[in-house]
Amino acid sequence: MKQGFHFLVTLGALLFAALAAAQGLPIMELQAGFHRIEAEVANTPQTRSQGLMQRRAMAQQRGMLFVFTETERHCMWMKNTFLPLSVAFLDADGRIINVADMQPHSEDNHCAARPARYALEMNVGWFARRGLKPGDAIGGIERAPQAR
Repeated sequence: MKQGFHFLVTLGALLFAALAAAQGLPIMELQAGFHRIEAEVANTPQTRSQGLMQRRAMAQQRGMLFVFTETERHCMWMKNTFLPLSVAFLDADGRIINVADMQPHSEDNHCAARPARYALEMNVGWFARRGLKPGDAIGGIERAPQAR
């Protein structure tokens, strides 16, 4: 049973990586305390606009890092997104500004509480289950590619 679960998790991670590669998205490793994150990077207008739309599943350690061209009060929405997600808005140093839970197919805006440079989307509740809150840092953000 345990081997089957690990196989499915590995298979899911490989499928996610294949989908990201097919979309031409780089994947980078981030850390939240001792939690490892495999984040697809959306750093172009097209990839930021597409985000996680049309995805039906995402492994628990996976997410998407949005790299913005400007530090502003960015907002996210869930049009054409099937997964419930949590978004953490981050400052230029990778510190969490605020976290918002977002429901699938909603056109409600979820905005940064103050100007943000990044947004990190994970499965809904990911940040809360790990006790991550405003002021906590996401490590590795300095290696993110520049926004275009």
